[in-house]
Amino acid sequence: MESAAELVIGPLPWFIRCLSTALSRVAFTRDVRPFRSGYGGIMQRLHLHLLSDSTGETLEMIAKAALAQFEDADVVRHFWPMVRSQQHLDRIMGEIADKPGLVLFTLVNDQTRLRLEERCMALGLPIVDALDAVTNALEQQLGRQAQGRPGRQHAMDEAYFARVAAIQFTIAHDDGVLAEDWEEADIVLAGVSRSSKTPTSIYLANRGFKVANIPIVPVSPPPQSLFALRRPLVVGLTTAPERLIQVRRNRLLSLNQAPETPYVDADTVAKEVQFARRMFADNNWPVIDVSRRSIEETAAAVIALYNERVATGPGELGSRPI
Repeated sequence: MESAAELVIGPLPWFIRCLSTALSRVAFTRDVRPFRSGYGGIMQRLHLHLLSDSTGETLEMIAKAALAQFEDADVVRHFWPMVRSQQHLDRIMGEIADKPGLVLFTLVNDQTRLRLEERCMALGLPIVDALDAVTNALEQQLGRQAQGRPGRQHAMDEAYFARVAAIQFTIAHDDGVLAEDWEEADIVLAGVSRSSKTPTSIYLANRGFKVANIPIVPVSPPPQSLFALRRPLVVGLTTAPERLIQVRRNRLLSLNQAPETPYVDADTVAKEVQFARRMFADNNWPVIDVSRRSIEETAAAVIALYNERVATGPGELGSRPI
């Protein structure tokens, strides 16, 4: 295993390597509940401590991304947000000492992080700074030093209030509501029922995009104003009919409704999807197949289209499937 001093300066790959070593060797734990590892041996539980001087969202995302690489690993996460004083840190270290494991942190105060490093090294615990490598690289490229203020990404600045406005707009323009405002949107999502329009819209809103979503129903076509939009990027969401039937049937069951209706009839659903695809093609809207995509993956594809449109200008994307 790398020394604690080496681990302090490493980026996320150091964390993944250290986590892999810890899970395969279980070098530090007092929890004796065993389980079988992917390496063929018996492993014990690993404690992962996440320390942040802010909300800790960054740490949670990094830990989740790294742990996804280790199936069936028995890892207990201990979350310690808003650590901004040595006194607070000292209280936490007592609990870390009782459940020793891997320590991942984001602390910008030099004194607090130095004390954490010293305490972890005294306990023989590996410690990883989640942002050091990225911050150092940015300092070198920008020719300036980081300000070292905790939680700056959560500052209530202009971008924060723009994101709040985007969320409010998106909630108010769900499922085809307030068509007269669609021109104010950044993105308009169109698709048949249960094609992930609403959750994708909310995810995009949290990224700062004003989104309207519109259901495509053959017996009730959308208003003509949809086809006259100029400012928003209109994206069609489609899916495989078989997958759509499965999702819709599960939805009906969750509502205690009859699972066999025209809403899940194979021929009806196939025609519905075909109708939507034809509309997308006729209007030259880009299309995203969400059949095997998560909400995050669909949103990422939409954002890529939006950025491409900003770079190339309206009318350049076409109706190619993604």
